[in-house]
Amino acid sequence: MDIDFVITWVDMNDPIWQESFAKHSGKINNAKNEVSEARFRDHGLLKYWFRGVEQFAPWVRKIHFVTCGQKPEWLNVDHPKLNLVHHEDYIPPQFLPLFNSSVLEVHLHRIPDLAENFVYFNDDFFIINDLKPSRFFNNGVPQDIAAFRMNMGMSLWSKCLKNNIRLINQRFDKSAIMKRDHAKWYNPIYGSRARLTYLLSWYNKFITLRTPHNAQPYTKTTFEEVWNYAEKELMEMSEHKFRSPEDFTQELFRTWQICQSNFEAYNTYQDTKMFPLLFRSKKAIKAIREQTYSLVCINDNEHMPNFDQTMMEIEKSFESILPKQSQFELADRLS
Repeated sequence: MDIDFVITWVDMNDPIWQESFAKHSGKINNAKNEVSEARFRDHGLLKYWFRGVEQFAPWVRKIHFVTCGQKPEWLNVDHPKLNLVHHEDYIPPQFLPLFNSSVLEVHLHRIPDLAENFVYFNDDFFIINDLKPSRFFNNGVPQDIAAFRMNMGMSLWSKCLKNNIRLINQRFDKSAIMKRDHAKWYNPIYGSRARLTYLLSWYNKFITLRTPHNAQPYTKTTFEEVWNYAEKELMEMSEHKFRSPEDFTQELFRTWQICQSNFEAYNTYQDTKMFPLLFRSKKAIKAIREQTYSLVCINDNEHMPNFDQTMMEIEKSFESILPKQSQFELADRLS
């Protein structure tokens, strides 16, 4: 079974990107999440993402590296597994340029030569321990957790998640799905994370699913199904150059996949962890050094104090487990 990885990346220090950003937005504004510095700044850790793939997931068929035409100077573009993907290679031209990662994500199935089974990464998701293909796909089916969580927030992201669920409830009957897939929704491997699923068993509507916020397996078929159902809504969303409260997110496709029973029950929290650096930088550093998990998310925040010092310590922790240059790096341009 072929499995591809897709990763999106941006370098906000690129003068061409800055000019385009300024033309359409004005300037970085840390008071607005959709145009904050944390939304676009590069951590300088990308080489460890590639090292982690080579060391811990060498079975990947192809890596689709999605940017607006940028690439790190050290990247070996001739690596046989690397596919450089420009936004214009898969996003309809009328929506470009784009600074909205949600729009980039809803069109992923259009990437040329993308395998049916693929795993999507943000550039702050890292592999830090051995992974088998079955971590993401078992018998060709995505591994995932089907469990509810409360979404009472008023943030832009919370509003987008509510948009997803509204569309899901238009398309799917919760009672029928929970009856059909009872063993998947009420699987004991979820442990306490399924508590709300049991408490809301009487409620006849879907609410937001738990989101591990890390590498997520998908099938292209899922994306095609969602687009066939909601093309009008997704095309309208694609006009938003920056994140908007009217957006949908990749969680729409994940939830759809689960509602279609196109998944096997897996407690993704057992080997996946998100670390908000604003609050848990020391725990993140320790987890990387000790390789406590297989997958970690190093989540940036525009208000994070001592950013440079924190990222230096994070880099040291990655270097301690992935010191060897990968074949994705040019031998004469180490960084």
